[in-house]
Amino acid sequence: MHGRPRKALKQEDEAASAAKTEKLRSVQAQFLANHHNHIYSKEALDLSAKLLEVNPECYTAWNYRKLAVQHFLSNSDSDPHSIFDDELKLVENALRKNFKSYGAWHHRKWVLNKGHSSIDNEMRLLNGFQKMDPRNFHAWNYRRFVAELMKRSDEDELKYTEEVIATNFSNYSAWHNRSVLLSNLLKRKAEGYFPKEKVLEEEFEHVHNAIFTDPDDQSGWFYHLWLIEQTVKIDAPLLVSSWPSHGSNITLIGDNDLRGCGLSLLNGTLSNPGTLPIILYFNQAVEGINSSTVAIKSELLKEELIWKPLSMNNSNTAQFWVVYLNLGNFELQPSKTYSVEINIGHSKGIISSNGNHFDDPSQISCKVFVQTASSEPTEGQGGKRTTWKDTNFQKIDHFQESDSILPADQNHHIPTTSNWCTEEIGEEITKVRDLLFEYDCKIGKLTLARLLSALDSLSFQYDGRKSNTEEVLQLYTDLMKLDPTHYLYYKDEHSLISLKRITSTRDSLLPYCHYYKDATETITGYVCLRLRNLSLSRMGSIENLLWVQMLDLSHNELQSVEGLEAMQLLSCLNLSHNKFGSFTALEPVRLLKSLKVLNISYNELGSHSIDTTRYLCSSPVSHAEEFAWDRFEILTDSINATKFWEAFLIFGSLTLTELNITGNAVADENFRSFLVKVLPTLKWLDDEELS
Repeated sequence: MHGRPRKALKQEDEAASAAKTEKLRSVQAQFLANHHNHIYSKEALDLSAKLLEVNPECYTAWNYRKLAVQHFLSNSDSDPHSIFDDELKLVENALRKNFKSYGAWHHRKWVLNKGHSSIDNEMRLLNGFQKMDPRNFHAWNYRRFVAELMKRSDEDELKYTEEVIATNFSNYSAWHNRSVLLSNLLKRKAEGYFPKEKVLEEEFEHVHNAIFTDPDDQSGWFYHLWLIEQTVKIDAPLLVSSWPSHGSNITLIGDNDLRGCGLSLLNGTLSNPGTLPIILYFNQAVEGINSSTVAIKSELLKEELIWKPLSMNNSNTAQFWVVYLNLGNFELQPSKTYSVEINIGHSKGIISSNGNHFDDPSQISCKVFVQTASSEPTEGQGGKRTTWKDTNFQKIDHFQESDSILPADQNHHIPTTSNWCTEEIGEEITKVRDLLFEYDCKIGKLTLARLLSALDSLSFQYDGRKSNTEEVLQLYTDLMKLDPTHYLYYKDEHSLISLKRITSTRDSLLPYCHYYKDATETITGYVCLRLRNLSLSRMGSIENLLWVQMLDLSHNELQSVEGLEAMQLLSCLNLSHNKFGSFTALEPVRLLKSLKVLNISYNELGSHSIDTTRYLCSSPVSHAEEFAWDRFEILTDSINATKFWEAFLIFGSLTLTELNITGNAVADENFRSFLVKVLPTLKWLDDEELS
């Protein structure tokens, strides 16, 4: 069992184990020789069977058996039924040795999929195995496979899970199987499983029997979480945010210099004045964003537009989409206002990754005004180096009434939920509070936090209800102390709720908005969103930050910046004093085409021999795009930089003018020389001006 310490073997047991190991090695050596020489004699097959009955986890031996079967089937005199029956018997013997063998279960599926074997025996076999270990997820997974082959109804299988749960409700696999079956029944609105509200109410009552009987047993709680998700989820994709926002005014100053997204003070000069990005942010990943499904009308539109998914794996499905209006070749007339109208979803074709269609046609209208510059624009963020000291920032006292920078202020794309959803979540909150009053348990506190967050997600700001944010934050703070094993998970959830609280309204956002002052103490008009020193371990609420062009996330505990790729206006970014362990963790940065200033100083880049962030976010190695080996080899010809290929993937597509990597283990002279070659636009490196 998990968590149980192993006992040291006695001397006589050690000797027996050594002899057994030596014998197994001898069998493996003979087997591998047969495999490499494509020997499929009866003796060779018997040897492989002997090996698998002793060690069912030998995947190579199972693959050898598949090759042997195919070899025998190529003989016209062979009997397929006899061949496959032998394989089924071998699998059964192997499973009796190790009921949790992946290879054995997969081989049995492979045999049955060939269609030469009877499936009548499978349920009898499964029932026997599941009596020995009712929670074994391999058997439950195989049961779903067999049920589909036998065309057993989901209703019958649901009754079986109910019988198993009634025997012992501490069964994660049975609860999970129940969620799979109910998902199918609800999706096709099977008789007796519609409306969804009635079914979910009955399921909540069903799971209450488990969680209130033994609050410390987590199996029922996990099913309860699934029920919460089914209660609040919206199947169809929704547009939740955009830039520009509806009704906003954008000001172009001077030679196509771009300011604004409806708030003149809160909008700096875009780093790429020749383009106007349009960003769409959906509540789930979608595909089908193109000129047919999203129509843009404007005098500024002189060429066909190509929408791009902002995805880390080059998928055609993404939650964020962007297109760029090219203004570089357009002769803008001073003091003239240009209208931009964006119609989303008026033609069918936008589909979510789970097959649901976008059915909420939307329109975004904004105006672009051309204004003659009163002074020469500064270079980039400034001809001088960008600094992030407190003295370079001045708090903004208040926003103007006409200012509109947040999706919450756009007053469109607000999901509507039924009163039943709110009432059901409210009832569950009451029940869990009552339980916690009688019995204090960690999983109960976590469920309460999730329920309160779910209730807040039902648009509290639009119906006047008070937010539960403070209580949720306190619950996660308590859980970090009570359950240190899962500290990082609670920390991430705490960070997400904190960011939601900060960015949800203009009033909550105001204390974090600052004017940027240059070296001459002059307020530039640039506004920086300063989210520094907040103990953030994860980014979130990006849908509320699409307008941001200068962002300070320094002095936090971030290990990745997943989601930041949606912030296509971002020009200056401070990620110093965090916990980034490799360039893989910075992958979203490579999609920020407007980025000019990047500070990643005092992180852990180069400190770890193993890139653990591959488990936190996707890696550049997963990209379908070809790696520019030719350019990489040319750039690194005179320096030892073979280990810098991931940095090349991140920085190679950027046009940075300022970069700070001080305080990282990777930041030696060799790496600095590499960066200067990769970034020909660089003017400042580690606070030093390049000649």
